[in-house]
Amino acid sequence: MGCGKTKVARELAGKLNAVMVDLDDVITKRVGRSPAQLIVKDGERAFRVIETDALRHVLQIGEARVIALGGGAWIQEPNRQLIDEYCCLSVWLDAPFEVCWTRIAASQEDRPLGRTREQALALYEQRRPVYELAKVHIPVREDNPGDLVSRIMAVLSSFS
Repeated sequence: MGCGKTKVARELAGKLNAVMVDLDDVITKRVGRSPAQLIVKDGERAFRVIETDALRHVLQIGEARVIALGGGAWIQEPNRQLIDEYCCLSVWLDAPFEVCWTRIAASQEDRPLGRTREQALALYEQRRPVYELAKVHIPVREDNPGDLVSRIMAVLSSFS
């Protein structure tokens, strides 16, 4: 949460002249409720099933070349398997917790799994080891999205 996934994904897609999909938006359109609403009303476990189904759908359609996953999507093994199955390149935006928390606190977005600093920090620490499984690691400081995209593009060129 708060590392800049969606902004960076949009800018990266623009640089690549590619279709970008925000998985949270797909979920909201398909189900009629936001991820936050689903988590609050139905629980995280039910939400994760919907999230995996939405990811599978996006990958099967095959239009998106850049997908912004929700903060917890990558920690789910079925999602990582889907990403591997479709030969996607995973990128981890590794932002320090304080950068993430500053953005979370300034946001109007409801984040039911990280409403307090303590909740957000616990998630950050819990998820970090799984995020390390991503193929590409991009350390984030106070970088603006354009700087991060340039760094990602440099890494992508090494995969070509």
